[in-house]
Amino acid sequence: MNTHGATITGVGFCVPTGVLTNEDLEKLVDTSDEWIVQRTGMKRRHIVGPDGVTSDLAIPAARAALEAAGKKPQDVDCIICASATPDYLFPALACLVAARLGVPGKPAFDISIACSGFVYALTTAASLIRAGVYRSVLVVGAETLSKITDYTDRTTCVLFGDGAGAVLVERCAEDCFLGSDLGSDGSDPSVLYLPGGGSRFPYSRNGELSAQRLGYIKMQGQSVFKFAVNQMAASARAALAQAGLTTAEIDFVVPHQANLRIVDATLKMLGVPSHKCIVNIAEYGNTSAASIPLALAEALEKGMIAPRSVIVMVAFGGGLSWGSVVWRWQAAPVKKAQPLEPSPGAAPA
Repeated sequence: MNTHGATITGVGFCVPTGVLTNEDLEKLVDTSDEWIVQRTGMKRRHIVGPDGVTSDLAIPAARAALEAAGKKPQDVDCIICASATPDYLFPALACLVAARLGVPGKPAFDISIACSGFVYALTTAASLIRAGVYRSVLVVGAETLSKITDYTDRTTCVLFGDGAGAVLVERCAEDCFLGSDLGSDGSDPSVLYLPGGGSRFPYSRNGELSAQRLGYIKMQGQSVFKFAVNQMAASARAALAQAGLTTAEIDFVVPHQANLRIVDATLKMLGVPSHKCIVNIAEYGNTSAASIPLALAEALEKGMIAPRSVIVMVAFGGGLSWGSVVWRWQAAPVKKAQPLEPSPGAAPA
């Protein structure tokens, strides 16, 4: 029998001060506020400046989660970052976060599974704690999707924003991790992917990358929509089944904020009323791995989640990937942080 439980003791978040509105996008591509709202539910996105990087958001969010939990960086045993837009392909974003928190010797690693990243990372953190490997794990979901968004492509540029959210997961007597479902299907990466930067289209072939705009997100919108609606509901049911629960026992849903129509369709399939769900897509857009922790933070700030609630965090993303976590919520403070000033990185050789 498992003798260790996992619970979230602090939540932190950070978003850039810069904002990109639908009206701003109307000046860049052939679109309109009405078109964007009708199809996505989005009004604004928070965007880093030209020199801003993901760690400028991840580190304040991490510090805020620690402060909310009343802990210091030295109290953390491991750091996991979920991101599709780390500062570098390597080293891992988590290594940079650990160093800037003043604990460079701590184990730290990234999970790169796009929008499903936070759910994967939270499942990993809880599993490490429940197995007795660590007592506390800091989980950060952080993105600067504006860096890989093609602002000449009207089908994708309206969707993405930047932000970061973090939680501190600690050992406790009562296990709040009730169940999880993770999965992937990589049979057709082109449905949702970033072609450039890997070994297939390396940045060393810069001319080709630039000519074909391979350094930007590519997406087949209709295919993603159909996949997302079916898979999010199925994943949530699978995680609930592992927890020995039914959809009727859901107290609150924290979904990935990809598209308002996807969220609405998922809730309908699960039979969950809209008042049992947080939707903040109008303010932030799709922030990938940062989406769920940002939504969780806002739900807590608004008092939407009561202690002892059964909450379902559910996401889908590039991979294609999907994941759900069922969690028994205990009271945990939330704290907002301001972004760091852009810091110089390693100089090009």
